Formats: sequence, structure tokens, C-alpha cells
Amino acid sequence: MSQSDSKNLDHSTVPNAHRLLWAGFMAILAAGVGFAIRGGIFDNWGKEFGFNATQLGSIGGAGLSGFCFGIIIGGVIVDKIGYGKLVAIALLGHILSAFVTFAASTPENAYNYLFWGMFIFAYANGTLEAVANPLVATVFPNNRTHYLNILHASWPAGLIIGSFAGWVLDDKFQWDWKLQLALYLIPTVLYAIMFFGQKFPKSQAAASGASFVEMYKPVGILGSLVACYLLALFFGDIFKFVSPEYAAYIGYGIGGLLLIAVAFMTKFSIGSFLLFVLFVTHALVGSVELGTDSWIQNITGNLFTSEQGKYLFLWTSVIMFGLRFCAHWIEKTLKLSPIGLLLICSIIACIGLNLASTMQTFSMALVALGIYAVGKTFFWPTMLAVVGDRYPQTGAVAMSIMGGIGMLSAGLIGGPGLGYGKDRFASEELRRINPELADSYKSEKSSSFLNLKSTEIYGLDGTKLAAAKESKSRTPDQEAVVAADQQGDRNTLKADALIPATMALIYLLLLFYFKSIGGYKPLGLDGKDR
Repeated sequence: MSQSDSKNLDHSTVPNAHRLLWAGFMAILAAGVGFAIRGGIFDNWGKEFGFNATQLGSIGGAGLSGFCFGIIIGGVIVDKIGYGKLVAIALLGHILSAFVTFAASTPENAYNYLFWGMFIFAYANGTLEAVANPLVATVFPNNRTHYLNILHASWPAGLIIGSFAGWVLDDKFQWDWKLQLALYLIPTVLYAIMFFGQKFPKSQAAASGASFVEMYKPVGILGSLVACYLLALFFGDIFKFVSPEYAAYIGYGIGGLLLIAVAFMTKFSIGSFLLFVLFVTHALVGSVELGTDSWIQNITGNLFTSEQGKYLFLWTSVIMFGLRFCAHWIEKTLKLSPIGLLLICSIIACIGLNLASTMQTFSMALVALGIYAVGKTFFWPTMLAVVGDRYPQTGAVAMSIMGGIGMLSAGLIGGPGLGYGKDRFASEELRRINPELADSYKSEKSSSFLNLKSTEIYGLDGTKLAAAKESKSRTPDQEAVVAADQQGDRNTLKADALIPATMALIYLLLLFYFKSIGGYKPLGLDGKDR
């Protein structure tokens, strides 16, 4: 890169732009550390509290779905109350999350404490992204893809630190899971210090005097439909503890009321169809990237060894971390638009997951998951950059809603979906091999997907499965159970590969669309090319 290119690329709108960038980096790193450690202690929770895979998926999902509320609420109010107050709210949320999560102590109370502890943790993370994403997009307007990818390199950095710490402290020193999870509080303190006393700019739209309704109109009814559907699923999950029979109806009722409120607020603005497509696509991004990440350490540890599973998680995280500093170079060298980059990445991710579903050796796993890691690297930050480029008139609103959709999808569809897949495929495989054995290992609690009664199945009991895996001299029945569980994991990865395949088709259509209008270009507040 030439000196003039570097100067143009680095052009920022405020003198403390880099301080704000790295403070945001540390904030997202705290989320990555907590996420990685939690993924490594899923087996601890299953063994200690007897959870099945779907229950663990739901707890992991709460550690993502709460993000939606943090980022959407934060995105709505950020220009009114200021970034500093949102950072303070997030800090309190991270501290409160620790107290709630650590209160889990018995099989009777553990699910609720872990679910809500993870939800509060995710809410704090979402609030911080409502700060960091629009902030970086605002202070580095000349190359949002580059700087948003650098900002989100903090996520795999947190995964590296968290998974390495979990590997050493859990497998080597056998620390209690509560002590392991508490490590995310260290970067929490650091981001608080880095943000303290900083002056924050407003988004371009807010600085121009645009009202919230004006910022929201491009989202409109179409964009809100995606968010409201996911919120309906979330409230359906919440109310099933109060009224299982009517929970889904209550959830859809709340989602419908929110959509009606949006319609009246925006005077029935339909919104941008392109933004609607981007929102739907980002829901798929959340499911395949974060939903898979929430389970991949558990899956690879099951197919190989727990230690090898952690090595593989570190491997994919290192690849993501390094590549996210290279987005500008890749785009420039290959002459790609952000949409072209996303298309190539979705194809690579699909190939990687299909290969992962067949891996039998550790070396094959390194290749397959390495390919998958390359594919998923640029999804999240580049999608945010596309919204920032094409819809600057929405300020922090569209970017925050899209981030919320991605996380909510990961929490409600991706994480639980993979957990459900593991339950379904493993139990079906065991029933195919030995129906009587399948009955004896059947979980007492049923599993379903998206609250649909037609998907109800019974997975394998978590405590019995853990005993079979840990047995030093397995019986033939235990060998059959372990083999069925491993085949269930492979089938789950194969089904997961359909998501990036769908994304590739969408990006291809978007590529044709932008070509028909003269190519992909960032727009100004007036909707014209910058």
C-alpha cells in the first residue's frame, strides 16, 4: 500500500479515533472471552446438572439473544443519551451477569440462573456493539469495511484467549467453571478504563439533525418484520415457562404488536427492500457463524478429544484474527466489492462445513475447519460495512438492528438449532442401531425446534451420555451410544452447510443487482454516490 493510499485509508473525523477504535476492540474482546470459556464448559454443565443438548443450546442461545435487546435499544437511544452512558450501562450488566450466573448451584435452579446470567451478559455485549459499530463507521468513513473488520478482529482474539485459558484451567488445573468464567471481567475493567473521559462524536445522520423516525424509515415495515419475527420467537421461549400451551401465540402476539407500532410510527413506510434482504441474510450469518461457534468446540471435542477440540477452536480463531486485518488488501488485490467478498466467503464456508462433516482424523479437521474459518471471517463486519455505506441516513439505527438480528438469530435459531440437530441425529442413529438401547438412553425432557410441536423428539440423556464417554472400559452398549452421538455431530455439520449455500445464492443475486445499477458504491446522506 502506498503512503498516499495509507493516508487516505486512515483519514478519520476526530483526533481520538484510534483510542475509540481500540476501546471498542477491548469491549468486544471481553464478549469473545466470555463466549469461548462458556463454550468450553458446556460439558461441565451437562455433567453437573444433567442438561440435554437442546437445554445447553438454549442457555447458549440466551448468551446471544440478549444481545439483540442491548444493541437495538442502544442503537435507538445512543444519539440521545450519548455513548458514555451506554458504556456505563454495559459495565454494570457485565458485573451483574457474573453474580447471576454464579448463583447456579443445583439441577433445580441451574437452568434459570444460567439462562438469565447469559442473557444479561449478552445484553451488555449488545449495548457495547451499539456503541462500537456506529462509532467506528462514523470516525473512519473512508473505509468502513477495513476498520470494522479490525474492530471485530477482537472477537476471535477473545476466542483465542478464552479457549486457551479454558483449556489450561479446565483440563490441566481443573478449576471450577465459575472461576474460569470470571476471567472475562479482566477485559471488562480494561475497556471501562479505555473509554473513560473520551469525547464521542455523533453519527452523520444525527449530526445533520435527523429525527429518530427519519432514521428509521428506510428500515420500515419490511426490515422490522425480520426483527419482530425473531422477537416473537424469543418471547415465545420466555412464556413457555409460564404458559407452555399458549407461549407461541403470546410471542407472535407481541411481535405483531411491535410491527403495528412501527407501522404507525413511520406512517406506514414500507422501507427499503434491499435493506430487508440484508437483514434476512444477516440472520443467516448469525446462525452459521455464532451459532456454529457456540457448539464447534463441543462437537470437535466429541469427535476427537477434548484437548484436540480446543486446539481446533484456537486454530480457527487465529485464522479469523489474522485475516480481519487484511480486508482492505484482499478487496484491493482481488478487485472485489464488499458483496463480492461476501459471495466468495459463503462458498468457502459451505465447502469447509461439508468437509468437516466427513472428518475422521485430526489433520483432516485442521484442513476442513481452516477452510470454514477463512469463509466465515469477513461475514459479520463486512455486512455492517455494507449497511453503513448504503444507508448512512439511518445513523446507528439500521446497523444496530442488523447486529441485533444476527445475534438473535444465533441465539434462537443457530445455537438451539444445532443443539436440536445433535439431539435428533444422535437419537435417530442410536434408534437405527439398537431401538431398546435408544429407549434406555432417552432424555426425560423432549426437544423441539422453533417451538413447533411437529419437531418434538427425545434426545440422549446428558448425564448417561457423559458416563458412557468417560468410561475407561466401555461396554458394547456404551460404544454404540458414543458412536451414535458422534455420527449425530457429523450429520449436524452437514445440515449446517446449507446455510452458507443459501447465503451464496443471495449474494450472487445482490452482485447482479449492483451491476445493473452501475456497481457497488458508498452513498451520502442524500442517497447519491459519494
